[in-house]
Amino acid sequence: MIERYTYEPMGSLWSDQTKFQKWLDVEIAACEAWHKLGKIPAKSLAVIKKKSAFTVERINEIEKDTDHDVIAFLTNVAEYVGPDSRFIHLGLTSSDMLDTAQALRMRDAADILIKELIKVRGILKKKARKYKKTPCMGRTHGIHAEPMTFGMKMLLWFAEFDRNIERMQRARESISVGKLSGAVGTYSNLPPEIEIETCKRLKLKPALISTQVIQRDRHAEFLCTIAVCGATIEKIATEIRSLQKTDTREVEEYFGARQKGSSAMPHKRNPITCERLAGLARILRANAMAGIENVALWHERDITHSSVERVILPDSCILLHYMLVRLGRVLENLLVYPDTMMDNINRTRGLVFSQRVLLALVDKGVAREDAYKFVQRNAMKVWQGKGADFKDLLAQDPEVAGLLSAQDIAGCFDLGYYLRNVDAIYKRFGM
Repeated sequence: MIERYTYEPMGSLWSDQTKFQKWLDVEIAACEAWHKLGKIPAKSLAVIKKKSAFTVERINEIEKDTDHDVIAFLTNVAEYVGPDSRFIHLGLTSSDMLDTAQALRMRDAADILIKELIKVRGILKKKARKYKKTPCMGRTHGIHAEPMTFGMKMLLWFAEFDRNIERMQRARESISVGKLSGAVGTYSNLPPEIEIETCKRLKLKPALISTQVIQRDRHAEFLCTIAVCGATIEKIATEIRSLQKTDTREVEEYFGARQKGSSAMPHKRNPITCERLAGLARILRANAMAGIENVALWHERDITHSSVERVILPDSCILLHYMLVRLGRVLENLLVYPDTMMDNINRTRGLVFSQRVLLALVDKGVAREDAYKFVQRNAMKVWQGKGADFKDLLAQDPEVAGLLSAQDIAGCFDLGYYLRNVDAIYKRFGM
């Protein structure tokens, strides 16, 4: 991932230095397991643990000749360890070490992502409480529907983040699996006890069954979970962008004193961060699809997944981390304009209360089809800019006024009626 979209500690986790360190962690854990079974002498294990080291530069230099990164790594480690290096990688195939080390990085990445998901969820909870009773316009198809509160938007996103945290926790469990079972998963050159002991030391669960690799449905689940989290971020960013439009302007991304919106138009205040987040979510979805395509391999393994994972795993983790950090900043500093929200509620001159009028007529015994006709014909006049406000037109309609008193009609335009159950919704979340 390019540096522009990389934040720590996620960037370091997916560096070459960390990658090779995780490889070494697996190899040493396997040596400890062999020692426990009596295969590696204590003296040799002590040398391995003390002298094992590597440099990224030297591994890359060796790989130019070997064209095999694992062999280059083992060769470099052996240069530090000496004769006792013969016990390193004992009975293992490359994927035993690679997939187990990859699990360590994915698990650590999941922990970082869960931490950021929880942070953003906390911001949303705070904002949901703050704007719990702030009326705003609810929209469907982009058209004014009925009043709601701005806090409910935040509460909706809070609930979705709750689910994303649960998803990420499940995905973390799914990918926290190691395997040391040999070339086709039969433990031909090492007993299952080595796998059990090695995974125990690394705090992973051993795969119940594997081929040469850990099965890629696990990785696909992780990548799909990342993509779903990205979709939630895109959902929030898209709503903020929509509400920031000049003709709406109910909220706005924070705009710094020295910030510039356009090279040509000095007046511009654009929702650039939310636009960026919406765009980056596309990459996460594309990577998830690549992860799904990695599930099907030839027989017990080929390497069509390998080159893909070198890109999509670090990129997806780094991008989602970046997106969560940036979304948190947007939400924390979001500019909210309650007065504009109220102006927009009133913008259609009472049309948004149409369902209350419809139901009031039905309560008077009018057939629903007739009640709908009475209300709609007056609503269409307002839409077309003809006549007075919706409430006044209804009072002037003989068929409506013959059934509903002026007080009845006025009662249909009570904003509080639409918000009367907000407290009940919040109580579901302990708020």
